[in-house]
Amino acid sequence: MSSTKTVTITTRGAARLQGGHLWVYAADVVDAGGAQGGDVVAVTDTRGRRLGWALYSDRSQIALRWIAEPDLEITRAFWRERLLRAAAFRQRMIGEAEAYRLVFAESDGLPSLIVDRYGDYFVLQTLSQGMEALKPLWIELLVELFAPRAIVERNDVKVRALEGLPPAKGVLYGTLPERVEIALGDGRFHVDLLHGQKTGAFLDQQENYRAAARYARGRVLDGFCYAGGFAVHLAARAESVLAVDISAEAVAQAQQNVRANGFGNVTVVEANVFDLLRELDRQQERFDVIVLDPPAFAKSRAAVAGALRGYKEINLRALRLLRPEGVLVTCSCSYHLSEEMFLDVLRDAAADARRQVRVLERRTQAADHPVLLAMPETQYLKCVILQAL
Repeated sequence: MSSTKTVTITTRGAARLQGGHLWVYAADVVDAGGAQGGDVVAVTDTRGRRLGWALYSDRSQIALRWIAEPDLEITRAFWRERLLRAAAFRQRMIGEAEAYRLVFAESDGLPSLIVDRYGDYFVLQTLSQGMEALKPLWIELLVELFAPRAIVERNDVKVRALEGLPPAKGVLYGTLPERVEIALGDGRFHVDLLHGQKTGAFLDQQENYRAAARYARGRVLDGFCYAGGFAVHLAARAESVLAVDISAEAVAQAQQNVRANGFGNVTVVEANVFDLLRELDRQQERFDVIVLDPPAFAKSRAAVAGALRGYKEINLRALRLLRPEGVLVTCSCSYHLSEEMFLDVLRDAAADARRQVRVLERRTQAADHPVLLAMPETQYLKCVILQAL
């Protein structure tokens, strides 16, 4: 599967790879060697040293995504072994979970490939020219190794445009029901793999659902509830849960999932969370636990300033609504907002709310979304659990 094309990169690009980062940017490509977008290419530096194999893109600023050392041969067996290795890692880390991220791109040596498993149903994302070219192989291997009932393509993400790839969504193999019922964390959920957010559910929050549930008591507010992941987990220990989302479809899903788990103490409402937090504060409502899990406010570096204002606003309002000793579980999935920046926002929000807070836990994405130490891009989710004193 590897081509005979060789791409030559600068000393700076080579140093980046040798430091453990797996991307080489277009500015560090000296000679593409006639490679076409989507090729698996050999990579050398300007002194002719073989550095390894990579996926090549002729459209993205990420021109090369490193795959393997130069002494390996990139064949079907190579890709099959990488997939099996990813599956074995999940078996060790999360055991018999029904729903999890089977492949997390660079973190599994499969750059720009995402595979999520929901029981016998699989969701595939091929986010670069190289992985798009290999898509038929991934379908073949998933069928061979896991015998799925269906494989769904969720390539309806903006990042593909940077690769010159069109959005795509649909069933690639098998038959898909309208909803798939699955265990997520400690609850049962109905997920829409074809139309739901991300690939159907927030798999990266499963461990945080359980962590938040440990603090549940009294009156709970779940802002940006989506399909009710946090609400369902906190309901078992809370007196009441008010779950809120601006999306009517999300509200309907959350209500269905609350019923599926047999809880009668959860109320799900459709509302703008920003407006509702202000109104609840005006009415002097108070809560024992508040969860904030908004969508990414900063989807680019240019959006960070506005995102900081948004995160500060919702967290300030939430801190004002907490009873003494109350707990705030607050999240950010904006990669461009670092953990340090997020903590600074929370510190400023606490000061403006005139609340002294202590950090109970600093958390991140679940273990099936492993982070590469040399690639900060692989870590995006921040979850901080605070207590208002």
